[in-house]
Amino acid sequence: MADKLTEFKSACAALPETNRIWPLYGAGFENLGRDDKPIEVPMPSPGPDELLVRHDAVGLCFSDIKIIRMGEDHPRIYRNMRDDPVVQGHEIAMTVVTVGENLKDQYAVGDRFTIQADIFVDGVGYAYGYEIQGGLSLYTIIDQRVLNGDHGNYLLPVQPDTGYAESALTEPWACVIAAYGLTFRTGIKPGGTAWIIGQPGLSGDYTISSGFDAGSHPDRLLLTDVPAPFADWLKKQAAELNIETIEVVDPADPPVGEIDDIVVLGGDPDIIETVSPFLAYHGILAIISDQPLPRKVAVDVGRVHYNRWVYVGGTSADISSAYQDVPVRSALKAGGKAWFVGAGGPMGRMHVQRAIQVEDGPATILCTDISDARLDDLCESFGTEAKARGIDFVCLNPMNKDTYQAGMAAFKESGFDDIVVLAPVVRVIEEAANYLADNGVMNVFAGLARGTLVNINLNDAIFRNTRLIGHSASTIDDLKLMLHQAERGTLSPNQSVAAVGSLNAAKDGLIEVEKADIPGKIVIYPHIKDLPLTILPELKDSLPTVYALLKNGREWTNEAEQEFLRVLLP
Repeated sequence: MADKLTEFKSACAALPETNRIWPLYGAGFENLGRDDKPIEVPMPSPGPDELLVRHDAVGLCFSDIKIIRMGEDHPRIYRNMRDDPVVQGHEIAMTVVTVGENLKDQYAVGDRFTIQADIFVDGVGYAYGYEIQGGLSLYTIIDQRVLNGDHGNYLLPVQPDTGYAESALTEPWACVIAAYGLTFRTGIKPGGTAWIIGQPGLSGDYTISSGFDAGSHPDRLLLTDVPAPFADWLKKQAAELNIETIEVVDPADPPVGEIDDIVVLGGDPDIIETVSPFLAYHGILAIISDQPLPRKVAVDVGRVHYNRWVYVGGTSADISSAYQDVPVRSALKAGGKAWFVGAGGPMGRMHVQRAIQVEDGPATILCTDISDARLDDLCESFGTEAKARGIDFVCLNPMNKDTYQAGMAAFKESGFDDIVVLAPVVRVIEEAANYLADNGVMNVFAGLARGTLVNINLNDAIFRNTRLIGHSASTIDDLKLMLHQAERGTLSPNQSVAAVGSLNAAKDGLIEVEKADIPGKIVIYPHIKDLPLTILPELKDSLPTVYALLKNGREWTNEAEQEFLRVLLP
């Protein structure tokens, strides 16, 4: 009799007559499945230009909770969910089980893949687990939207010996590593729209030493209350370069849409707040002032996160220096101090793990979380490794006020070179920003809704060159890089696994994701026998042969997964 795992890997077994899926019919957990269970539907059959794939492992994500909360109001859902329900799950390991006739020279049964979930066709998003049926199902069709979208093929090949959880979790891990590879412009956008704003009575010998010449310049220039000598120079340059120039009287009502660069001379907080909403995606607002702003500025941190806005500043009359002198950094400072706010959740643990394991990482890592259980587990998981690498590793709970204040006192003077915010809480962001060191960077990784305002001291951006940046999602290249690192053993997604279960356990798993009690990722294995949601330490009693193959009795391994499948595959 063939080993069940070998047969599973070959994907040559006869297919069932029906498929099983978790349909979401609308907002709310009460609309997930029927009678708290997945349903049976007809087995799909691929067309000549399609693949039938088997979902081998699915990571549950807080993004799934957003779909459950919002239903048809979710920006990635475009249909009537009652009639055409969503099947979630975008962190996927999959295997080809049937190849369409026209694809047989490109694919074979048994080929393994993971998928870049953000799929676009003619600019329209068809995200996997949103518009395209996702991983909380046994099987699905992969069509030409995936195989031939705007960015080419969204499937990424996986090596035969890579673990299923390991490959599924490269998707969230890709978002993590992408956060440290962000690049930002170091000048006014060529071919874009720039708006320079002064104020009545302002004087100064302003200039733009680069980015406003024959080699590089915007196509459109807006001017508001710009001091006369500088305004005259700008208009002369614009005429010579065929740049369209528009005088804007009312800063609250510019005559164009989104603006790539907004330069505020003199640093009026009211003006900054008025004009910021007009920034385009990847827009930059530069503040040029030799005098401090009189108050903090309400910054739309949701658009810093989702739209990649960034605020820069400087005291030099040369506007170019605000962009160039201290380029916006996204990589953690080598040998610096890094603080991970909300570090105990699944994504926070990934950020902390990467900071410990990356080359030229920080010398000091502070992890804070309001859950003692999650924080203790984090410290137990990574403290020894951090110490072995010579990293000063500190864990503090803000709810334990005396201990927290004493611990934070050590960092008050020096501040942090990097602060990564994983808790989507306005007050937390405002307080953490006070701890940025000179040239420090705060990366708002947690997604607050667009329009969420946070009061930030932008004097730090002007006089101390601090930067507030944000990030959302990943690209195919990010996923390729992460998959490569996982398969090389540079970063291990298996360290993120905290609990496992069968397809029937998916709803319980999603409820746990919302509750945020389990310190790590939940992975669903759709094809195993019924297994309730089980945290890894509990495998000691329920599946002792699997538990014996965990690393240090707490970390998922490919060997443990193989034994898990041998025991639980039907």
